[in-house]
Amino acid sequence: MTQPIPNILTIAGIDPSGGAGVLADVKAISALGGYACAVVAALTAQNTQTVTDIEPVSPRFVGQQIDTLFDDVKIDALKIGMLGQAPVIEAVSQCLGLRAPPHVVLDPVMVSKSGAMLLEARAVSALREALLPLATFMTPNLPEASVLLERGAIESKRDMRRVAEQLREMMSHKGQRWVFLKGGHLPGDDTTDFLHDGDVMIELPGHRITTQNTHGTGCTLSAALATLLGLGHTAPDAAQVAKKYLVQAISQGHELSVGQGHGPVHHFHHLWRKTPVQ
Repeated sequence: MTQPIPNILTIAGIDPSGGAGVLADVKAISALGGYACAVVAALTAQNTQTVTDIEPVSPRFVGQQIDTLFDDVKIDALKIGMLGQAPVIEAVSQCLGLRAPPHVVLDPVMVSKSGAMLLEARAVSALREALLPLATFMTPNLPEASVLLERGAIESKRDMRRVAEQLREMMSHKGQRWVFLKGGHLPGDDTTDFLHDGDVMIELPGHRITTQNTHGTGCTLSAALATLLGLGHTAPDAAQVAKKYLVQAISQGHELSVGQGHGPVHHFHHLWRKTPVQ
């Protein structure tokens, strides 16, 4: 019997350049074999170089999108990305708390690749208190982990191991709880990630790729993880496959020509034909 195509939801912001946020998530979900659904939680005016403005979506309407979707569509896994403001975080938490989806991947988006703040400072506590209890998987980078733990810079793999343990202790979901701590901000060429569930600590080695095409890497990874979990992969397998997919997408980003700043990764690197269909 053929396995059904899973419905994967992204709750995030819109990046008009398509490199990050909902549009990047939809590409990653589709590329990996999921059916993509999306709830828009924020609007941005941005390109590959800068974010010039952010327009919030009302918490009521974000909640209405979620409830209306869940009333009709069975969601097999979801990822949460940029929410922007505390009231939106609380609305998402309230809706998902009632729906109890099986896999919730939380990407605690705080800063864009260009350095713009995407999460209000006063919303960090709401993220800790309202979203962490719902998450079955979280995917912070090192600066985000530092903010969540209110600690200094994380500069070594030894630091990362302890931080992964501390982040796992902050999660209170009754089911599975995994931390995928991303090492892309480590000094030098090492980009090792760590995957931790409270017992097992899995090291996922990596090396920095010299490229400008790194816009939306965090969005892409978390969307890939949600898709693979929805397809039935175990957490360790999903993490390894998602990282391999992202590394290849970064490596092939040079095939795209989008903007003058941090360009997007190539989500469809393994699918697109080199020449158009005649």
